Parts: sequence; C-alpha cells; structure tokens
Amino acid sequence: MNQNPDKNENKSLWHGRFLEQSADELQQLNNSISYDIRLFSQDIEGSRAHAKMLQSIGVYSEGELSEVLFALDQVEEEIRSGSFEVLPTDEDVHTYVERRITEITPSGARLHTGRSRNDQVATDLRLWTKQALTDVARMAISLQRVLLEKVIEVDGAVLPGYTHLQQAQPVPLGHHLLAHGWAISRDVERLLQAITRMDVSPLGAGAMAGSSVPLDVDSVAKDLHFSRVFDNSIDAVSDRDFVADALYVLALLGVHLSRIGEEVILWSSTEFGYVELSDSYSTGSSMMPQKKNPDIAELARGKSGRLIGNLAGFLATLKGLPLAYNKDLQEDKEPLFDAVDTILKILPAVTGMISTATFQVEEMREQALSPYLATTDLAEWLVQRGMPFREAHAVVGGLVARSLSEGVALADLISMDENLGEEAVALLKPENLLNSKKTHGSASLGKLDEQIKRFEKKIISDEDQL
Repeated sequence: MNQNPDKNENKSLWHGRFLEQSADELQQLNNSISYDIRLFSQDIEGSRAHAKMLQSIGVYSEGELSEVLFALDQVEEEIRSGSFEVLPTDEDVHTYVERRITEITPSGARLHTGRSRNDQVATDLRLWTKQALTDVARMAISLQRVLLEKVIEVDGAVLPGYTHLQQAQPVPLGHHLLAHGWAISRDVERLLQAITRMDVSPLGAGAMAGSSVPLDVDSVAKDLHFSRVFDNSIDAVSDRDFVADALYVLALLGVHLSRIGEEVILWSSTEFGYVELSDSYSTGSSMMPQKKNPDIAELARGKSGRLIGNLAGFLATLKGLPLAYNKDLQEDKEPLFDAVDTILKILPAVTGMISTATFQVEEMREQALSPYLATTDLAEWLVQRGMPFREAHAVVGGLVARSLSEGVALADLISMDENLGEEAVALLKPENLLNSKKTHGSASLGKLDEQIKRFEKKIISDEDQL
C-alpha cells in the first residue's frame, strides 16, 4: 500500500460543510482504512449490486452501468495486486473505492445515490462475517472428524475418567474423546445459528432513516445472497449484535479448544504418560535437550483469553451507545478480525496435533482397571438388592478405607463382606467393569458404537447445512 502525503488537495466526503481541512491528528485517529481495507471484496460486491439496482430504477443508463462495473473490476484488481494508492482523505475502504471509481469514470460519482457509509459498512461486515464463520465451521468439523477417526483407531482402549482431577470411574478412551467432539458440535451449531441471524441486508437503510430515492432493497438483498432485508432503518445501521454473536461463538469455541489443550498438556506429562505427541507438532527446549513441549496445546489454552477479551471489550463498546450510528462502531472490526484470525490458526494446529498423537493405551488401561474405580458399581449393586444408596455408599467407602489403611486387597475385603461376597467380586473383572453402564450416552464399551453413529450423523447434518 502506497501513501502519498503530497495530495492533500483531495477533498473529504463532507468538504461542502467545512471551511478547513481535517487536522492530521483527526485523520490519524479517525481513519480505518489500514484495517478495513480487508473488506474491499465485500465492498465492491455490494457496490456492484447497488449499481445494478440503480440502473433498474433509472439512475444509470446501461452504458453508465457498464462503465461503473468495469471501474469496480479495475479497483478490485488494483487492491488485490497491492498497486492501489491511499490518499490522506481516504478515510476508509468505502471512501477509497468511491474516490477511485470516480477517477476512472465520471459515472462513479452517482454510485453513492441512496446509500450511506452507515448501511454500506454494515452490509460489508455482515457479508465478511458470514463467510468467515462458514470457514470456521468447516474447520471445526474437520477437527470433529479427526476426533472420530481417533475414536475408531483406539477401539477398546479405556482410561480413568476424572472429577476434580482425581480418578473417578473407568471410561472408554473413545467416550472421552467424543465428549470433546460433542462440545465442538455445539460450537458448529452456534456458528450456523449466528450465520442465520446475521443473514439480513441493511442496504437501503441509508444513514439511519432510509432514502427518498425509490431503491429496490429486495433485489440488492437477493444479489448479495441475503435471505431477508431489514425491518427498521435505525436498527439496520446501529445493529452489531451479529458481531457480538460471532465473538461469543468464537470465544466459546476457543474455551473448548483450551480444555482440549489442558488435557493434552496433562496427558503428555511424564506423570500421566497417556499420550505421546508427534515431533512435528511439538517444540523443544533451547537449554534442556530432553524436553518435548506441547506448545500447540499451551497456545490454544493461552489464546482463549485473547478471544474472551475481544468479546468483553466489544460488549463494553456497545453498552452505552445511543441510536443510531456512532463512530464507536468502528471498533467492531479489529476484535472481530483478530478473533477470526486467531481461531483459524488454533483449529488446524490442534487438529494436526490430535491426528498425529499416539495414545499410550496400556498405561491408560492399567490405571483404569484399578478396583477402586469400581466402587460406584459396587454401591449400585447393593442398591439393586434393596439397600438405600447412602448406606451402600458408606459400606463400600468403609471397605476402601480399610483396604488403604491396612494394605489389604479390596477384592479380598469384598469377598468377606456379608453384604457383598464373591458375587460382587465379579464386578471387578474388566469385562464387567467396562460394560456395567446401561443408560443412554453412558461410558460403556458396549454403548460406544451407538454414540459413534449419532456423532457421525450429526457431522453429516451440519455439513449439509453448510
């Protein structure tokens, strides 16, 4: 991008009202083209649709429309190639595009008929965000598919499930991985819902009250592939709910990726020894030769705070704004762009990390088959024979305490207990321990195939919506 400070004679869009040029300090604070140039494709797409509509209502002749569309194509190519020149008066991408089109053809001066930068930027940002969230959703589904592949790959593997980071009950490894998969599935749902809510065309709302020119807002919405048009012109230009929606969905997706990262960090430690990360998705130490660090997992965990900050900051920007448009709304783009860029870096890295990871299934299985992890099943066994659960809990808890304090095998104490006996000892056998759960969606090897089918069906359904 070239800057040309010598062309200060170029006039601003509001020069008619003002007798003095804008101060440099104002321009430094006010201008947003350094980052909203990112919307150039959407701005030009919206301008094409607007120009065609203007021709249909008689503002442009067919020849003038051809000139404007040619000019829009040329400007788009200039921006893509990096050959465009920004002037100090090019406050934003809209100003630049309009100024440059008018230089190419005099007909460009009428392109702004019936349009304000207020409804223009709202349109551009909706178009950009719809596509960005679609890209994120596709990438999130790729992560789901990798999780599913791992579930199938580790068929039969089990590990201790945890609550309070203490070993709780044995679960299939696939069941644990799908727990993360279902969380990501909800993120995909939220992405799709956010896209649906933002699928509204604001063009025609003007600065805030609409236009006296008989614009065909429906045709513009159709050309831009919006499913509907705005119902209230003030709301159309001041609404940034869709940005907050996007930031929330991306922040929560980041939180879910952070939780995956936290478990990978724990599981790859020597103390856990549950997973070995690929060298290609790990880093080393500049000082300690033996180290293999889970940096992807740590960055996924760390960057979730950045995503949360983008959401919180933008909500604070919105909370006190009167209707309709205010310049504060210029602060919508940088947090949104940053959140999308951040999540689009995290997702493929986490996906690659998981796809290349090796689970240490023997270590997991050895810990999962600890007899102490069968104690809930023992208590429920007593309940099914008429004992109140709290009493059953106390009976089994007492045996655990004796086993730990006296160094006696829990199985021996169970076999000697008058309430339990040899029949209950059978619950400690792996084939019983790992298939004891009967309820829908439970952590049983026998239930896992049903869950896999439901999960795969959900992925296909979400892909169809995309």
